[in-house]
Amino acid sequence: MTGVVTLNPFSPQAAAISHLFIAILIILGGIFLLVTALVIVAIIRYRDRPDAPEARQVFGSHRLEIAWTVAPILLLALIAVFMIRAIEASDPPVGDEHPDIRVTGHQWWWEAQYPSSGALVANEIHIPVGKSLLVEVDSADVIHDFWVPELARKIDAIPGHVNHVWIRADRPGVYQGVCAEFCGAEHTWMRLIVVAEPQADFDAWQSAQLTNPPTPKEGMEARGLQLVKDQTCLNCHAISGLPGHKNIGPDLTHIAGRQILAGGAASNTPENLFRWLKDPASIKPESHMPNFQLSDDSVHALVAYMETLK
Repeated sequence: MTGVVTLNPFSPQAAAISHLFIAILIILGGIFLLVTALVIVAIIRYRDRPDAPEARQVFGSHRLEIAWTVAPILLLALIAVFMIRAIEASDPPVGDEHPDIRVTGHQWWWEAQYPSSGALVANEIHIPVGKSLLVEVDSADVIHDFWVPELARKIDAIPGHVNHVWIRADRPGVYQGVCAEFCGAEHTWMRLIVVAEPQADFDAWQSAQLTNPPTPKEGMEARGLQLVKDQTCLNCHAISGLPGHKNIGPDLTHIAGRQILAGGAASNTPENLFRWLKDPASIKPESHMPNFQLSDDSVHALVAYMETLK
C-alpha cells in the first residue's frame, strides 16, 4: 500500500520524492538490463564446446578501465543532481520561521499542536488545501519517523532534536500517515490521518477544537463523566474544562469527532470504543492503556460520555 501511495503524490514536496524514486529506478533498471544482457551474451558466445578455442585473456586494457571508472562516476553525478533538486523541493529553508504545526511522537500515538491557536489533537491532523505548512517534529520517548507518503517526505522524530518538514495537500481528502521507524511492540499501530479541507472548513474545525465540550448533568453521560474522574483517567489524559492537563496519553477533549482509535488500530465507532475501554489488549495488545476491569455497565456509561466529546 505504501509503495502505491508513494507513486501517487498530492503535493510538490511528495512529488519531488516520487520523481527521484522513479528516476533512480529507471537508472538501476537500465544497469540491470545491461548486466543481464552481457551475462547472456557471455554464456552463449563463450560457452564451452568441443571445437571451441581457448578463450583469449585481456590484461591491462586502459580503455576498459577508464570506461568502468568513468561510467559509474557519471551515473552517480546524475543521481546527485536529482537528489539535490529533490532536497531543495522537499526540505524547508533553515531559518527562524515559526512552525504551523508541532508533531510529537509517543509510544504509540501522535500528538499535534497548532501554535497559532493552541489547538491540540491526537492521531488526526487537519490542514487547509493548497497551502504548504511547516511541521516541527519531535519525540517524547524513542526515535520515531513521521511520514505521510502522498504529502511529504519522511522525517525522523528524535528525542531532544527538533526536525522540520513541509506538508501540503493540493486536493481535499484523507491521507494515511505512519511511523516509518521501528519504535517498539506496537510500531505497526502508530498511524495517523491527515484531513485536507478547504480553508473555511479548516478554520471552522480549528475553532471547534478550542471550545470546551458540554458537561452532562444527568443520565448515562453524567455517570460516565463521574467515572472519568473516579477512575483516574485524568492522570494520563486531558479533557478541556476538567482538572488536569496530562499528555501521557492522547488528549480526549474531542475524541468523538476523530476517525480512528488507538493509533489507527480501529475505526472510531461506539462499538470499538466499548471494546477499547473494556479490554485494550483486544485491540492493541502491547499498548500502555491499562485494563481497569470495568463492568459492562460502567463501560457503556464511559462510551455515552465520550460520545458527547465532539
